[in-house]
Amino acid sequence: MVLFAGVPARAEMSAEELAKLAQNPVGNLISVPFQNNTNLNYGPEKGTQNILNIQPVVPISVNSEWNVITRTILPVISMPSLGPGIGSLSGVGDTVFTAFLSPAKPGKWIWGAGPVVQIPTNSNSELGNKNWGMGPAFVVLHMDHGDPWVYGALVNNIWSVSSSEQGGSYNNGTLQPFANYNFPGGFYLTTAPIITVDWNADSSQRWTVPLGGGIGKIFHLGKLPVNTQLSAYYNVVKPDNGPNWQIRLQAQFMFPK
Repeated sequence: MVLFAGVPARAEMSAEELAKLAQNPVGNLISVPFQNNTNLNYGPEKGTQNILNIQPVVPISVNSEWNVITRTILPVISMPSLGPGIGSLSGVGDTVFTAFLSPAKPGKWIWGAGPVVQIPTNSNSELGNKNWGMGPAFVVLHMDHGDPWVYGALVNNIWSVSSSEQGGSYNNGTLQPFANYNFPGGFYLTTAPIITVDWNADSSQRWTVPLGGGIGKIFHLGKLPVNTQLSAYYNVVKPDNGPNWQIRLQAQFMFPK
C-alpha cells in the first residue's frame, strides 16, 4: 500500500512525511481537522464573524487501484449583528459533503474527482439555505518524496437543485489553490486562500479573493500526530459587506494507517 507518492506505509512516519500527507486532500488517511476562521469587519456593522469548520476525512478502499476519499464540512457559525436592533446569533450552517474518486497508487501528480453535495442542516435562516445543492469537485496536486514543495488546487461548484425553500436558488463556486514548503521536523510554510464566487450576485459583488499565508507544524499527543496551522489572509476583492481580514487556526488530528 502507498500512502502518498513515493512514501510507502510503515509503522512510523517522520514528521515531514506526516506534514506532506496532511497536505494531500485525497491522501489515504483518516483525519479530523478543526478549522477556525475568524472574519474581521464583517457585515454593515463591521463586526466579527467566526466559523468553526469540523471536517472529518474518511478514505474508503474500493479495490487495489482506487480509493474514495470522503470529506465532510460542518460549520458552526457565530454571526455578529447585521444592523441596529438586530442581535447576534450562533448555530450550525449547511453541511458540504464531497466524495473524491482517486487512484490508490498515484505518481508525483495526484488527482481526485467526484460529486459535492450541500445539505441544508442550518439551524437558522441567517446561517444557510433550505434548498439542497449538488455539483462537481476536482483536486490535483504535485507531491514527491524528495521535493519539499506540495502544491495544487481544489475546485468545486454547487447549484441548488430547487428554489422553493428558504433562501431560494444559488450557484456558488470555490477555488482553493495551495502551496506548502516543508522543512525537516514537520515545520512548514503554507498558503491556501479560499476564493469564492456567487454567480447569482451582481458582477461587482460576486468574488472574494484573499491573499496571505502562514505557518504549520506537526506535533504529537502521545503517539497521535496533530497537524497545526496559523495563517492570515487579506481580501483584495470582496463584496461590499464582506470581511477584509480572515485569521485561520487549525488543528488536524491524524490517524495514519
